[in-house]
Order: sequence, then structure tokens, then C-alpha cells
Amino acid sequence: MSKPKFISTNVAALLVYGRPPMVFAGMICAISVMLDHNPLVYYSGVIFLLAAMILDIIDGWFAARFRPQAKLAHLADRIMDKVVYAIVFPMVAVGMMWRYKYLPESADFRLEMLHVVFVFFLCITVLMRDNFAHFMRNFSLRKGEEEEMKEVTRLRTMVAAPVGVVLYIHAFYVPGGPDSSLYSWISWLGAIPIQQLFFLEILFLIINFGSIAGYCRKYGTACLDELCLNDEVLRRRILAVFPNALSVMNALMGVLAILFAYRGRVQEAYLILLGAGFFDKIDGAVARKLGLTTPLPSAKPKKYNITLGGVLDDVSDTVSFCIAPAVIFYMLMGRVADESIQSLPYGWIAILYVVLGVTRLAFFILDQNSIPGFFKGIPVPGAALLVAAPFIMIGNALESNTTDLVYWSKFSFSPDNWPL
Repeated sequence: MSKPKFISTNVAALLVYGRPPMVFAGMICAISVMLDHNPLVYYSGVIFLLAAMILDIIDGWFAARFRPQAKLAHLADRIMDKVVYAIVFPMVAVGMMWRYKYLPESADFRLEMLHVVFVFFLCITVLMRDNFAHFMRNFSLRKGEEEEMKEVTRLRTMVAAPVGVVLYIHAFYVPGGPDSSLYSWISWLGAIPIQQLFFLEILFLIINFGSIAGYCRKYGTACLDELCLNDEVLRRRILAVFPNALSVMNALMGVLAILFAYRGRVQEAYLILLGAGFFDKIDGAVARKLGLTTPLPSAKPKKYNITLGGVLDDVSDTVSFCIAPAVIFYMLMGRVADESIQSLPYGWIAILYVVLGVTRLAFFILDQNSIPGFFKGIPVPGAALLVAAPFIMIGNALESNTTDLVYWSKFSFSPDNWPL
């Protein structure tokens, strides 16, 4: 073996197999931090995980660039990913629980506990995704399917390492470390607000679900043929899990938007409503892509085709786009101390909005022979995002206590105050 090839081979092996020892060293540092709260040990653990993250990002590129003949490089990379994630994410879940124990008295304990539970759920999702991908890939290979050499879910892999490092920095953060620019950056991440961490974690959760969907699209046909034995009804019930899960995520986004608005984070609540609109858009697209919207040839014609997926979609739309904007509007208006605002019947307006939104959904369901071009009202996702946009200005005015508070409150209440 020539010297350049020998060097590239050893460097590639170091990049691929060097991550687990570094992550394990980071776990040892985390255990030591939980025992004696040493900032230098915490600093060392962060450096170990940062080094492992850098190796995770560049190992695939280096192997493809300098060792294109290595047929098992992608398999070794996947195995190392499983080992690393099996260490990092359970460690992060434990760290979040340890951090909750030492919160200051001024902390929002309910929000912190919600974040601990969400991180725990996220860690379970990551580990389940890895085992699910391993099962789907191996099952399909046994059935003669060709393995896709190009990693179609590389985005999930590239995001997982930075997210794990950020959660590690936040979970085990100990102030009083060395005076350096790196520790200043680490301290900023350690004290990052929970709301911003929620957005990062929700994005990572969506990417994991997208990775699961990608594996199902690539290898799912062989698995369904084996499981269903030409039973089309059973096949549809299994496939319906994916759009139904997206509909449930839509409803959870609506509930989460209410919780954020209750904590005074109106801007984040509006962004979460945008996320609910995203889930509402893709659940129908996924159902149509999987062929779940067309009835079976053997099915008897029905006047109203009521399915579990349709009911879940309507309930989710009701929660996210009818109830959530009305509840947020009522909470914000109730916080305005001006007498001219408190004299307004904003509670009845909130109830009226919910009734009109539910009526719009019911009319859309019952209208089986719609007239092309006939306007039946704004769809509820668009209406929710339209009426909720001024809530951001109300929330900002409540925080800064400016004179625009009354104006934006009246603006949200009635079109009479709109500058037309």
C-alpha cells in the first residue's frame, strides 16, 4: 500500500471510529458534573462532543473523497451513528431531569417540566427511528430489494449531532468556567431560552418523522406485501397511520400555541400556528399520495364518506384554527387594562369566531356537489393566520406598555378601526 493511500485509509478510519470514544468521554464528564458541579469538567465534556460532531459532519465527505472503493464505509458510518445516538440522547434526557432539580426559584417550573418531558419524547423518537430504519432496510434486502447507497436521510444525520451538542450544553451547564471566547459561546447556549429550544427540537422532530416517511417510501412496499397478504383494507389501515399522525401533530401545535400565548410569547405562538398550517397542508397531500382518498372498487357508494382520518383532520382544524385563535384573542384582550377595551364584548366575538369556523368546516364537509367558482368563505387555516397576525402587535405592546396597545386591541376587535 502506498504511503498516501495508507494515510487516507487511517484518517478515514479515525473519523468513522473515533466518535464513540469521544462521546463516551463526554458521558463520563456529564456524570462527573452531576456529582460535583465542576465547570472545568463540563467544559471538557462539551469539547469532546464538539469534536465528535465535527467528525460526524466530515467523515462521510472524507470517505467519499479519498476512499471511494470502500464498500462498507456507509455501513460502518450507520453503526457508529447508532452507537453515538444510543449514548448521547439518553444522557441528554437524564441531564434535563438533573437540571430541573437545580432550577432557581424564579424559573417557570411548568414550562421547564414540559420541556423535560418533550426532550424525553424526542430522545425516544430518535432511538425508535434508528431501529425502525434498521428493520425496514434489512427486511427489504431479504426480499431482494436493492439497498440505496446514497443516504436519502442525510439531513437527519447532519442535524442530529448539532442538536445533541446544544441539548448537552444546556442540560449540564455550570457557570464559572475558564475565561475564553469558546466558553462565552457555550454560556450563551447554556442559558438559551426554553422557547427557542422548543423550536429547534420541534424542527428536529419533524426531520425525524420525515426520515421515517422516506424509509417507508423506499422500503415500505415489500414490508406491506409481506404483512397484508393482498388484504387491501389492512394495507390502507396501516398506511393511514402516517396522515393521521400528521393530523394529530396539527392539533398539538394548536394546543402548544395556546400555551405559549398564555406565557406571553405571542410571536412564537403565531409561528406555531404556521406550523399547524404546514401539518394541515401535508397530511392531505400524504393521504392522496398513498391513495387513501379514493374509495375501494369493492366498497359500496355512500352519501357521506366518514373516515377516521377525515374526523381527525376536522378535529385538528377545529382546535388549531378555530379554538386556538379565539382563546389567544380572549386572553390578550383580558390583559389590556384600558376601560374602553374591557367594555367591549370580546368574549362573544371569540365565541362567534369559533362558531363561524366550525360552520365553515361543516359546510365544506357536507357540500358534496360544490359549484366551481362559488365563494364559500375563507378556509379556516388562512382565516386563523389572518386574524392572529395583529396579536403579535398586541403582545409586543403589552410587553413594552406603549400607547399603541389600545389601537391594536381595537384593530383586532373590529374592522371599523382598520386604516382603509
